[in-house]
Amino acid sequence: MSIETFDPNAMADVSMTDTAITHIRKQLIKNANMAGIRLGVKKSGCSGFKYDIEFVEQATDGDQTIQVADDVALFVSEEARPYLRGTVIDFTKEGLNSTIKFNNPNAKDLCGCGESFSV
Repeated sequence: MSIETFDPNAMADVSMTDTAITHIRKQLIKNANMAGIRLGVKKSGCSGFKYDIEFVEQATDGDQTIQVADDVALFVSEEARPYLRGTVIDFTKEGLNSTIKFNNPNAKDLCGCGESFSV
């Protein structure tokens, strides 16, 4: 991410695939008091940042709310927005394994285990 494209106030423009929405919807049904999921980043891992996702009852001050479906809300934390702009969240199943994947155009490097990224 270059200095010219780093705007800490820009909206995140994060989206989810239909498969990811279906997965999150199933999780929200199990946790009826949750309003949606919050996506953020934390400094961690071998590449610098890791994705932080949690089910939440409501948005917090500064969260950008993205209604990805009528019944699924995504809240993007204020400090994460510049790192997540344009990210597409996907959900994949391979055999017995399933995972949430983040297709982040801002990620310049990914660690070998897929847990962290750098911008």
